[in-house]
Amino acid sequence: MGWARVLCERELAQTLPRRWAHSQGVAGHAETLAAIAGERADLLRAAAVLHDVGYAPRLAVTGFHPLDGARFLRDEHRADERLCRLVANHSFALLEAEERGLREALEVEFPLLEDQLLVDALVYCDMTTTPDGEPTTAQGRVAEIVNRYGADSIVGRFIRRAEPAIFAAVGRVEAALAAAQPR
Repeated sequence: MGWARVLCERELAQTLPRRWAHSQGVAGHAETLAAIAGERADLLRAAAVLHDVGYAPRLAVTGFHPLDGARFLRDEHRADERLCRLVANHSFALLEAEERGLREALEVEFPLLEDQLLVDALVYCDMTTTPDGEPTTAQGRVAEIVNRYGADSIVGRFIRRAEPAIFAAVGRVEAALAAAQPR
């Protein structure tokens, strides 16, 4: 996971420090999920810190950060396919890809990972972290996104469509965490 943090820091820390703070907060949440991620914990940690790397100005080819980030990881770093697929599809990116006319490209290049717990865990980490890297609720995060981008923007429309799925994913992770607690 160390390489992922170094790579993300190199791409975001200077150009997009707030995005870097968010990525660090998301990675911090991933640390708390190690018990439920099991042997996939390192993969989750890497995906968590790298999920927004596609926002880096030099990587923004399509302007759709999940796709740009996954292509960067695949093409320049020959990253693990599962990592690329997690980054490409984080937080229900297919719905935003549809809004942008990029759904087919995303689905063909980076099919959704079938590991529901891992997909949900990354949603949980992203959607319970503020843009400044602080903890929040999924409801607070969705409201913040709509407020920041505007309800009628591409991101605003996407996040409102994804809202039920986001809340369901967060709920499944919270249930898994509760079940993993010693009694």
